[in-house]
Amino acid sequence: MSAPLTALIIDDEPLARQELQYLLDAAGDVQVLAVGTNGIEAVQLIRTHKPDVIFLDVQMPGLDGFAVLKKVLALDKKGRLPQVVFATAYDQYAVRAFEVNAVDYLLKPFDKARLVKTLDKVRVLVAAGAENAPSGLDTAAEAKLDALLRMVEERGVAPVATPRSGKVVVRAQNRLLLVDQKDVCFASIEGGTISVVTKTVEGDSNCRTLEELMEQLDPEAFWRAHRSFVVNIQHIREVVPWFKSSYQLRMDDRKNTEIPVSRSQTKRLRELFNL
Repeated sequence: MSAPLTALIIDDEPLARQELQYLLDAAGDVQVLAVGTNGIEAVQLIRTHKPDVIFLDVQMPGLDGFAVLKKVLALDKKGRLPQVVFATAYDQYAVRAFEVNAVDYLLKPFDKARLVKTLDKVRVLVAAGAENAPSGLDTAAEAKLDALLRMVEERGVAPVATPRSGKVVVRAQNRLLLVDQKDVCFASIEGGTISVVTKTVEGDSNCRTLEELMEQLDPEAFWRAHRSFVVNIQHIREVVPWFKSSYQLRMDDRKNTEIPVSRSQTKRLRELFNL
């Protein structure tokens, strides 16, 4: 009987980690050696455990999935990468995943049947042995990875702009609500969680960064007043002078939340309201 596949799960989203762990356990013949929550942990875990396969989230704060691979190669020029399966909520990463010699990609939420097929691919490559399996990145793939990283840095979180549907998904009371953008008062991020507030609803966004959320919003209506806050200009009730020529925004939500304006955005505030 062949040894089970050894695997790492790297994802900054707790529910995604739990779901993938559950599906891998159910698939059988897979031993998850460790679970990481960010790109920095991923690099160390890959070098420590040297697994057969890594299930690697594409988008993570600080060091995304593509950058993780680059970092591992930079630290160990002679080393070969494990098999790589990218996990992503964005279909546009699929082609780019194969450009860097990934075995496969999985779209979130994960599909059990697709995962089984992916594991079959991994087993074939692992069984073929290091001499034949394309575990590492060749020179051409490294060049593509470099180009991809530059594109991600230049364009922000998503290489392809997310289409604006006019709706925002808000998770509240175990329900996924579709909220009209015009009803969103503001969004904020704390501890890696994005909260979305309207006059009647308060819940969490399925986005991971405010930049990602901004991709979905109308740039004419929404303004990044502070690194931790995005506000809907139409829902600003009052501009409050604050300490040392700074300002706060009092919103028209139920709590009349006060939001700071960063010093770098003070000029934009004055332009918006002719202050």
